[in-house]
Amino acid sequence: MRNGFGSFWLHDAPDPHGPRPRLEGEASADLVIIGGGLSGLWTAYWHAKHSPGQRVVVLEKERVGYGASGRNGGWLSGKTVGLRKNLLKSGKTSAEALWMERRLFAAVDEARDLLESTGVDIGAAKGGWMQIARTPSGMARMRAYVEQERQWGHHEEDVRLLSAQQTAERVAASDLHGAVYSPHAVGLHPAKMMYALAKLCTDLGVEIYEHSEVTDISGDTVQTPYATLRAETTVLATEGYTAALPGRKRQLLPMLSSMIITEPLDPEDLDRIGWEHSELVSCAEHMYFYAQKTADGRIAIGGRGKPYNWGSAPDTNGELNPKTVRQLADTVQELFPQVELTPAHAWCGVLGVSRDWSPFIDYRPESGLLQLGGYAGQGVTASYLAGRTAAELLAGEETELTRSTWVRPTPKNWEPEPLRWLGSNGVYKLYRLADSAERRDGGEKTSALATIGHKVSGR
Repeated sequence: MRNGFGSFWLHDAPDPHGPRPRLEGEASADLVIIGGGLSGLWTAYWHAKHSPGQRVVVLEKERVGYGASGRNGGWLSGKTVGLRKNLLKSGKTSAEALWMERRLFAAVDEARDLLESTGVDIGAAKGGWMQIARTPSGMARMRAYVEQERQWGHHEEDVRLLSAQQTAERVAASDLHGAVYSPHAVGLHPAKMMYALAKLCTDLGVEIYEHSEVTDISGDTVQTPYATLRAETTVLATEGYTAALPGRKRQLLPMLSSMIITEPLDPEDLDRIGWEHSELVSCAEHMYFYAQKTADGRIAIGGRGKPYNWGSAPDTNGELNPKTVRQLADTVQELFPQVELTPAHAWCGVLGVSRDWSPFIDYRPESGLLQLGGYAGQGVTASYLAGRTAAELLAGEETELTRSTWVRPTPKNWEPEPLRWLGSNGVYKLYRLADSAERRDGGEKTSALATIGHKVSGR
């Protein structure tokens, strides 16, 4: 089994235009974007669309999609984390918040269509997403979730409850009690998605430079080991790697997410697990997983494992510790005991989590600096809209997106060590204990340990 080296996705599909050059010497640009992931490239694309003729430069420390953008679970979905809470907290009406959520639903198809317009096969399959319940308490949470969505204004065609039998007809997983289903999701191949997005950018004249680590930002000057670049505006699109920038160590928590992918299943085993419509699947447990069936018949599954490294340290080229590899392998095998599954590749990556678990776009025209991110693991779709919002802000446009609540100051910093390490890792220990307690109890009540975990994390 292969471990690390970025991810299976990056290994499976090398960049057809890589390696891209690094920036050298002295140069100037209208806009410099730090980070060659989803946030950076969507911002570059939309800015080039809104402001044609400007020189847009993207600086990437490693290679396009090296971070979470090329290591995620391939969920192009309309789900968000924390957005509704902060919309209402800011004084927005429920109608305004509902508009934003529906805008994210629409963004799923918009982003897929744009990416596929390049001619790059991104492995897209629109099967929706399904959160399965495998305990009575998980099913109780799913019923409460659907009821809340109805009261909020989402209809049956947006989200609905499935019985155990209806769920099993979609995916033949073990111990099913039912599920929540929404059609607003597309599964895809993350690396191929990134190459399609890079093509959208370069077709509009955006310049992408790899192996161009930014070591200093001072006023309108960005420094790398080999170049000095002056730009009117700088965009920070560094997400989980923001802690490496001077003075930003506690701004975004680099949360580790871990994945494995199996060898391709043979046709008989594919029949045994069902999953004909390629729904994206997660679970209602507190230590949740997320999974997809790939176009070539593999199962990719991810979860938290070890969630955080001391001092906001990132991963080591995606290498996953053996304990988490075993946990994920056991999870997917227990999910589908009717087939024998063989792990082919394991990896991990860091994603950016803001202190209030909500995305933000912070534009400060007086300093020429814009920062965006904090999607907390739901950034594949959110980054598409965030990049568009950023471009509209930079162009001075007044739109519904630029007036939305995620245009706001960067949230407060995370706590210093050791509180950051103790809190991040302690919360997930509480979630593990909560899941064990709920399975042991067999009732519908959510464990108090999970409630404590939510309060500690600020979710």
